[in-house]
Amino acid sequence: MPVSAALLCLVVAIHDGDTLTTRCGTPGAWQQVRVRIAAIDAPESRQAFGQRARQNLAQLCFRQQARLYRLGHDHYGRTLAHVRCQGQDMATAQVQAGLAWVYAPQARQYPALVALEQQARASRSGLWSQKRPIAPWDYRHRYPYSPPQQQR
Repeated sequence: MPVSAALLCLVVAIHDGDTLTTRCGTPGAWQQVRVRIAAIDAPESRQAFGQRARQNLAQLCFRQQARLYRLGHDHYGRTLAHVRCQGQDMATAQVQAGLAWVYAPQARQYPALVALEQQARASRSGLWSQKRPIAPWDYRHRYPYSPPQQQR
C-alpha cells in the first residue's frame, strides 16, 4: 500500500495499545479519525498486558500532536496508518517495550520491527515476561467479545 503525505492531528483518545482517536483538520472544521497503528497487534484490553500497552501508548501520544501516514483502512473502517508522536514511531515504541506483536501477515514488510520483537522476547520485556504469552489474534479467537446485554 502506498503511504500518503503526513497528516497532522491531535490525539484525543487512546482505546488500546494499537488504536487511538485523533482530531485532524483546521480549527472549526475538525474531523475525528479513529486510527489503527500499522504493522502491530497489541494485547486486547482484557488480556494480560492489555492495559499496560494502552497506558504506554497514552503516555507517548495522549494530547500530543501526531503525524499520521495513512495506508488505507482496515476491515473495521479504521484508518490504518504509521503514527509518530513526539518524533517517535509508535509501532516501534510498542514492540520495543514488549507491549505488541509484529502483525504476523505483514512481518516480511517490517524486518526492523521483527528484530525488535526478537530482542524484546530475548530480554523478556513486557508481555514476553509471561511463560506462554497468547497472541491477540489467538486470544480474540478463543474469547470472542460479546457486548454486555442491556436489561429490559
